[in-house]
Amino acid sequence: MTDVRDPQLESLLNAASRPRPELDVLAEVASGLGYVRAERFAERVYESLFYAIATGKIAPGNKLPAELELAALFEVSRPVVRQALDRLREDQLVESIRGSGSYVRAKPDLMGGMPAVDPARRVGHILEGLELRMVIEPECAYLAALRRTSDDLREMDRMLTGYEEADASGAIAHHHDYGFHRAIAAATSNQRFVQVLKSLEYDVSHAVNVMRHLVHSEPWKRTRAAIDEHRYIYRLIQEQDAEGARNVMRAHIEKAKSRMLNSGSEH
Repeated sequence: MTDVRDPQLESLLNAASRPRPELDVLAEVASGLGYVRAERFAERVYESLFYAIATGKIAPGNKLPAELELAALFEVSRPVVRQALDRLREDQLVESIRGSGSYVRAKPDLMGGMPAVDPARRVGHILEGLELRMVIEPECAYLAALRRTSDDLREMDRMLTGYEEADASGAIAHHHDYGFHRAIAAATSNQRFVQVLKSLEYDVSHAVNVMRHLVHSEPWKRTRAAIDEHRYIYRLIQEQDAEGARNVMRAHIEKAKSRMLNSGSEH
């Protein structure tokens, strides 16, 4: 990974005298990224910026941090940041003003990147991703309960703690959410499960973010329910209750689907 810190960058960061809440938001996002292959850096930066825009963490009309600041926050090169910003512009989420920078559009097109089809088919695209998770993740939970090590449990607990802390502070938490599911897949000791879950990360999280925004669901209620369900799954895996873990994971994904498609519902 290219070291992006240089005198010009340090000068830029040290010169920032006014509060920059968007930097705090994105720093929280970046801290959850972890290691990814080089070719996926731009996808990760894009997904994180998309989430911040879709959930209102960076409000319409607000200016995004400069390329150098984003590169430092996400620990990537400026060309990687440009790739992510280019995609945001293509999706009509942001617009660039020459000599000023990139701004979130007043009415961002949050369906950018989704198939250019009617709403029913868009929802179908989202549900297909959830259907695949319904097949894969309960079995991951079952095998994780049988095979988990103390290191696996520590990683699950670390992700849950990060999720809870981010929720309590109002920060972006979706990387901890995904990280918990990834830790369960890793606990199966079968890298094929991990690979399948990685292939679902961007497709599913992008779709879920879109639908959460469109239905105006209450984020605190949704997140609190998801955390409680995660803790229950963790406890069953810790106790090596394989059948219980499988059943509760299946119910968790079903409830996630309900929360996504039913505004204001309590599941």
